[in-house]
Amino acid sequence: MARPFLRSFKDAIIINMREITGRVFTIKDGFVPGKVVIDKGIITDIKLIDEDMLTDDQKSRLIIPGLIDMHMHGCMSFDTCDASYESLAHMAEYERDHGITSFCPASMTLPKQKLVDICHCIKEAVKSIPGIVGLYLEGPFISCEKAGAQDRRFIKNPDCELFDLLFKESGDNIKVVAIAPETENAIDFITSNKDRAVCSIAHTNSSYKQAIDAINAGAGNATHLYNAMTKTDHREPGCVEAVMDSKDVFAELICDMQHVHPAVVRNTFKALGDDRIILISDSMEATGMPDGEYELGGQKVFKKGRKALLNDGTLAGSVSNLFDCMKNAVSIGINLESAIKTVTCNPAIALNIYEKRGSLDIGKKADIVIMDDKLNILEVIT
Repeated sequence: MARPFLRSFKDAIIINMREITGRVFTIKDGFVPGKVVIDKGIITDIKLIDEDMLTDDQKSRLIIPGLIDMHMHGCMSFDTCDASYESLAHMAEYERDHGITSFCPASMTLPKQKLVDICHCIKEAVKSIPGIVGLYLEGPFISCEKAGAQDRRFIKNPDCELFDLLFKESGDNIKVVAIAPETENAIDFITSNKDRAVCSIAHTNSSYKQAIDAINAGAGNATHLYNAMTKTDHREPGCVEAVMDSKDVFAELICDMQHVHPAVVRNTFKALGDDRIILISDSMEATGMPDGEYELGGQKVFKKGRKALLNDGTLAGSVSNLFDCMKNAVSIGINLESAIKTVTCNPAIALNIYEKRGSLDIGKKADIVIMDDKLNILEVIT
């Protein structure tokens, strides 16, 4: 049966031979005056031009790659855990409207059959909903001590047999799997699955050594650094210090101004540089919605202003989209070029999709955001 496509899919057209002129973002040189040439949805040329060839309007036009949200749960009252094609389609429409042209919907810690349903839904969605890259399996292989907003009842030790089932149901489309390094079988799990999905240190009470063991086994990412992790300690370092000490590990940061203090965001950029940080939204279904009661992973969440809390006051997922997180980073002193890199290039590299997305380069998909110099979106091209 044919699916009822939403506006952004129904109205999509193949762009033939269009030139966009302004300040073009490049990984190497930042913003340079130029033209991006698009033909049939692919970037076919990047033409550098003299500054004096730009009109005043073009000088304030910033052309950047479409944003990639590596870790988001939902928005506009829809959630990955709905296990619904229609929910994912609505989420993709909202994301695109906010400059996020690629994203990984994230699951939660749930019963086995619910996870199977989510994976089966992702298998279909990756084929037909533009922007959906694959699933971020956040749970059930996490620590009870650092469950955060996850449901402790369904937490399991890392289980290769269960992951095999979920990976197959997803059509091999699980991109990231969250793992607490200190749990039983964690290291064997990482060794066995690191080539199928990014193994991400997450919701963990691990020591420094346990985290390092996971990294040495092949873990290449840290899920929302600082949140649901051992606290930093100068005498007994833990997971955070292990990530900072390991040059090949990406670190996610929720930059909603609620999960991580601005001073910590700035210091993390100083410590890791803009090559290793990936800004994420960790957004949940209350994103884009008024204050009120919502749900995350089967638990009630209450949105008030810029916060979303469980009944017990635990901070749940964020209510900010990734474009706003990028703007937040700039507002607290992060260089614009660095902020852009952490929402485009870095997640594309981490997800192994940089060959086609994440930068404005010839031959890549023409996922493009045009914004003004106040960081207001003027147009999104996909």
